[in-house]
Amino acid sequence: MASTKDVKRYLAYWFQLGKKVVIDNGAATLQPREVIRGDRYSDEFEECWQKVTSPDMGDCYLEGTHETIAELLTPAWEVSACARCNMPIPARNVGMPPLLCPCFDLPGWPNTELPQPRCPVDNQEQLKSIRDRLLAGISSKRE
Repeated sequence: MASTKDVKRYLAYWFQLGKKVVIDNGAATLQPREVIRGDRYSDEFEECWQKVTSPDMGDCYLEGTHETIAELLTPAWEVSACARCNMPIPARNVGMPPLLCPCFDLPGWPNTELPQPRCPVDNQEQLKSIRDRLLAGISSKRE
């Protein structure tokens, strides 16, 4: 089953490449300008997330796909890496995978010379992790 965290990451990564989410059964699209703000998702992204997960918004899906956000949050789906571009894509737990990756209509993608989309990073946690590894390495050499 795709977790809420996985589906949020899926949308965040594709938003960073310029994809939009179709809302209200195709009546409109959304695309936050800012997806990540420091160590968290931006307020604009969180607002978009609230809209696409609201039952009042009708069917909402990533541009170029057929699976709705509501479907992806059910046990029938998981999010895995695309074999072509390594971006997150939805996959059924049982049955045939989607025919296309959302990258099919992005010219020049995948592009290994550009930074890949990413999740928010807590710099303090990363620095603490590096410090702890360094301290562990120093103490193991002393023994």
